[in-house]
Formats: sequence, structure tokens, C-alpha cells
Amino acid sequence: MTAEPLSLPNSSDRWADWIRERAESELALATGLVEGLRTDAPTDPVEVLRQWDRAAGHLGNVAAAGSLFGNVHPSEEVRELADNAEQEASRVGTRWSLDRDLYDVFAAIDDSAVADDPLATRLLAKVRADFRRSGVDKDEPTRERIAAIRERITELDQEFSRVIRDDVRTIQVMPAQLDGMPADWLEAHPIDDEGLVTVTTDYPDSVPVRMFAHDQQVRRDITIAFQERGWPTTEALLTELFDLRHELATTVGYADWPSYDADVKMIGTGPAIPTFIDKIAAAAEEPMRRDLGQLLERYRRDFPDATVVPGYDYNYYAELVRSEKYDVDSQRVRTFFDFSKVRQGLLDVTGRLFGLRYEQVDVPVWHEEVTAYDVFGGAGRVGRIYLDLHPRDGKYKHAAQFTLTDGVEGEQVPEGVLVCNFARGLMEHDHVVTLFHEFGHLLHHVLAGHGDWFRFAGVATEWDFVEAPSQMLEEWAWHADVLRTFATDASGEAIPADLVTAMRDADDYGKGIFARTQMFYAAMSYWFHADRAAGEIPSLTDRMIELQGEYAALPYLPGTHMFASFGHLGGYSSGYYTYMWSLVIAKDLFSAFDEADVFAPEAATRYRDRILVPGGAGDAADLVADFLGRPFSFDAYAAWLAR
Repeated sequence: MTAEPLSLPNSSDRWADWIRERAESELALATGLVEGLRTDAPTDPVEVLRQWDRAAGHLGNVAAAGSLFGNVHPSEEVRELADNAEQEASRVGTRWSLDRDLYDVFAAIDDSAVADDPLATRLLAKVRADFRRSGVDKDEPTRERIAAIRERITELDQEFSRVIRDDVRTIQVMPAQLDGMPADWLEAHPIDDEGLVTVTTDYPDSVPVRMFAHDQQVRRDITIAFQERGWPTTEALLTELFDLRHELATTVGYADWPSYDADVKMIGTGPAIPTFIDKIAAAAEEPMRRDLGQLLERYRRDFPDATVVPGYDYNYYAELVRSEKYDVDSQRVRTFFDFSKVRQGLLDVTGRLFGLRYEQVDVPVWHEEVTAYDVFGGAGRVGRIYLDLHPRDGKYKHAAQFTLTDGVEGEQVPEGVLVCNFARGLMEHDHVVTLFHEFGHLLHHVLAGHGDWFRFAGVATEWDFVEAPSQMLEEWAWHADVLRTFATDASGEAIPADLVTAMRDADDYGKGIFARTQMFYAAMSYWFHADRAAGEIPSLTDRMIELQGEYAALPYLPGTHMFASFGHLGGYSSGYYTYMWSLVIAKDLFSAFDEADVFAPEAATRYRDRILVPGGAGDAADLVADFLGRPFSFDAYAAWLAR
């Protein structure tokens, strides 16, 4: 049987009904399969597991559509319906996980009955662990409390995301205060009837203003506006969220939420997280001091008495350091990265690298700027992707890959969505890198969607590994031979190789500051949760200021509350360390490629087939060892950080 991609509504007035119908039909299929396990389970243990897996797949379809369209659909009504669908999927999943009769079905399976099927054996172990982690062994009142906690956690997470998504702040400035801004940016920001220009906190506004605007007050104002998004509304949401996570974790037998969360990750234990954070912080200490020394030296030419560089001036002065020391003018660099060329270049590069072909398809989408492509490999169509890459009201404000459907061979086509907020014209190179990064997730999702089990489909590895393939794909956005295939200016001239070399040298500047900033974020995500086990809990603002002083390279900006819009406190919870953990692995993975020929088919094919295609069918450490021929190590990352 050949599966077909999902058919989306072909008119705006059909979306609300489609969301309802999709949720109702998939929930009915899921609950029917689970009820069958309770009342008339198959005699073959593998078929028992398959029926459970298919039920989870249908439930996942509801959660995926809910999460995606709750974050991207232009209609507030549809977003609310989608959020409700995601909540209902969460409630059903919680109810299953606390059902002792259902657990008994899997507890009764004789391990030897599935021993000949490695993936069925793997699935059985994970299902049993899921039930134990859920608290299925607790008494009925405790299980009822767990269900209530989980439902509230889902509501809080959604509300936190909604507040951040909708809280777009603005500043208004005189046109003269925007001296230094690129001409295309100024053209896209007309002067209003009062003689002012409005700047928003969306990335296509706030990032270039902080990099290029000569007026320090403008840089300061937009930085404050950006860091104050969500404040004060989200503080109460986050406080309740952290408290409930702690209660849930301790109720099911863990010391705290990070210990519960880390138990199913590569890192293994909660206390290993601050150990890793401190290891990275120590490795970045000397590079950070080197970066700060160069930054402060340049800053003192304008502010002779300065002892530190404030955060609102960092991007601007880091850009000056790169321009003056490395002869990299980011405004010149931007001229080579027209959005439409970059998008096509990305498809061409990844198609060549992994043996894929992208064919744009004219199918219904949720917004006119969304583009859809069918992805083809050697055996025909391997998936469908949607690219939703520009900002708009009511849309998710960061960059991420969302699942539309997980793929199982013969049953469901893998479909994924890239959701970003890039400029429609010229792009900063950092945003090009981000596009490559997020597309790495999309490839992982599509290529790993052809196995037999929903549980192992797509980006289904341990959560502290999922960023590694995306971080590795960033390397292709820094390679001159790659960039010259699509990065051309208005006259058609390709980006010069010596400029790309200078860009790479300039990018090395600041990586110590970047690493320490990341460890500040990681420490926040860990300690905001772990503090609950200590009893006396500081305010989130006070704890943020303390951790910024301990880990970050740049000083706290008085009166701001950046944690209030730190969206990773939702989905990543205590695990923001995973970005750096994955980067350590990504640097090691890239060491297997030849920098002189990054399109060499042997390494690329082996990487595709051994890292991406398996999805969650193996432990991440084993997949990496299979590709590298050895366990991963810290060496490649340490060498990159020190150079």
C-alpha cells in the first residue's frame, strides 16, 4: 500500500472544521485500538506492541497538528482549536499512562517472545519504562493528582508560548536615529505620518538594529523591549510550571525534575547537567577573556572610561571588531544572501549531499507565503516538507521544525514544517546558518520516517542528541565552495572565497562569549528547576541575575527580565544544556568529512544511512559510534573552541 500526504483545507473557512475533524477521527482510531488491547488483545506479543504503537501514532497526529497550527495558523480561532486538540491529546496520553490494566498487558509479555525482533524488544522496554515513569504503580488518588498535574503543565506550557508569541513590542524612533541601517531595511520601514519609524522586537527588525544602528539609545531601547517580552505575565506561569514539574518528578520517585528528565537522555542523570555546564564554562574561560579583551579595546575608543561592554552594545561592537580586524562588513555580506536564492540554494545543496530531489507542489497551505515540496529519493517520494519562513502576527517567533505527520512505511508519509522568521529580502549570514540548522531537523524527520514503528520515526533519538545533525549541517553554510553555488549579489557575482575565509575567521571571534552565554542559559534552565529540591527558592529574576554573573560573558541589563520570554523553558525544560552537548557531538561527526570536498559521497551517504535514517531505532551513542567507528569524544569541540 502506498501512503499519500495529508490533504489540507483548500479554503480559509474550512480550517476550523478540518482541525476538529482531524482531532476527532484520529482520537477515535487511537482510543479504539487501545480499548481493543484491554478487551481483546492479540495473542502475538509483537502484534500487541504494533497495536499500541499505531494507537500512539494516531494520538501523535492529533498532538502534532495541534502544536503546529496552534503556532502558525493566521486565524486566532484555528489556533485556539489547535491548542485545545493538543491539550486533549495530552489528556488521553496521560490517561493511558496511568491505566494499570493497560500496563498489565505489557508487563505480562514474556521477553523471550519478542527476542527475535530487536526493535520489538526495544519498544517493549521503552513502553514499560514509560509506564513506570508515569506513576502507574501509585494509588488511585496519587494517579488522579498526577493526571491533574500533567494537564495543568500542558496548559501552562501553551499559555507561556502564546504570551511570548503574541507579545511583539515596538519602539518609535526618528529617521536620523537609524543611520547605519542597510538601505533595503530602511526601504521596508517607511516613515509614518508623525515622522517616526516603528521598530518591532521581531527578529528581522531587532537583530539588524542591534548590529548596525549607530545610535546607542536606539540599540538600548530595542534590547530592553526585546528582553522584556512576556514580562510580567509569564513569571507566575513559569513559577507554577516549575513547581508542578518538581511535584510530578518527586511523586514518581525522582529527586527533582532534572533527574526525571535526564533519565531518558544521553546524559543519564540530573547532577551530570551542572557538571557538564561547568566543564564547558571552564573550557570557554580563556576564549571568552580573549574575546572580551578585543571587544573592550574597541569599545574604549568610543568610551574611554568603560570597564565592561553592556549587552545592548555587544552586537554593534562585535560587528565593528569583525569589520576592522577581519575586514568583514556584514552589510556587504548581506548583499550575497537574497532570500529566494538562499532557499533554492539550500535545497540544491542538501539534495546533492544526500541524494534527494525537491519538487515544489501546488497544494493547499495555511498562508500564502508557505511553500510545499515533495521530497524524492532513490525509491520515489520520501516525504513532504513545508517552508513557513517569514514573520507575521500570531505566529511562532523563533525558528523550529514542527512535525505534521510522523512516517511509517506504507502507512503514513513523513511530513514536516520549517517555521522561521526571516527577512523577505536580504538575509544576515547568521540567519542563513540558522536556516541550514533547522533544515537539518527537517531532513532527519523525513529520512527517518520509513521504518515499521511510529515510536522510532523521525527525530526520535534522545533529546540531547537531536540538535547534533542540525548543528553539523551548519558547516555547509560556512564553506566557500558551497556558498558560491547560490550566494550571488545583484549583478550575479558569487561571494568571493576570500570573503568567506574572512567570515569564518571573524566567526571564530566571539565563540568564547557565545559558549559562556549558552552556559548561562543552560544554568538557568537547570537551576530554575533544581532549586525546588533545596527548599528556599529565590525569585526567578534574582536567580537569573546571579547565574548571569556566574556564567555569562556580558553583564546584566538592570531592570530587564529576559527569562520571561526564554521559550526553551517550555519544551526543553531543564535541558537547555542539550544544545552544547549536541554541538560537542556535531563537531566530532563533521571530523569524518573531508573539508576539501564536503560533497564527497562516501561520507555523506554513510552519515545519511547510519545517523539520519535510523531515527530512534538505536541509542544515539551507538549510532554515532557506528558512523565514526569509535565513541564520540570532546576533542574536536575543544580544538575548535581553542583555535
